[in-house]
Amino acid sequence: MSADSTEDRILAVLEEDAQASYADIANRAEVSKPTVRKYIDKLERDGVITGYSADIDPKKLSGRSIALVGIEVESGRYVEATRAIGDLDEIETLYSSSGDHMLMAELRAEDGNAVGTVIADDILSIEGVTAAHPSFLQERLK
Repeated sequence: MSADSTEDRILAVLEEDAQASYADIANRAEVSKPTVRKYIDKLERDGVITGYSADIDPKKLSGRSIALVGIEVESGRYVEATRAIGDLDEIETLYSSSGDHMLMAELRAEDGNAVGTVIADDILSIEGVTAAHPSFLQERLK
């Protein structure tokens, strides 16, 4: 059996395949199905697992564009601005960041023009947002 903890092995399987059945997870993590259920219930309850999603290849997504947008926010408006950005329908995910930008958002829209419109009309109009820098995803490599 692996030296990794049971929790780590279960999470590794889920990160590789979020649709794996309990039986598949149990087999790959070398534990029983009841153990998988117990750990997944606990991880969901504790907020470690926050949801399940499908990985999308942007190149194969017809009629949609995906951009990662670095967003700068005034520190005094951070909480309100972050909530407002997170409430936008086009924002798929939103992260705080210690890198070049305070926030990183995954924005999905019909095309590049629609992405620009969301940034100009919605994101930049939120009080406290000072800048937004989009990078369009072209092709999923891994």
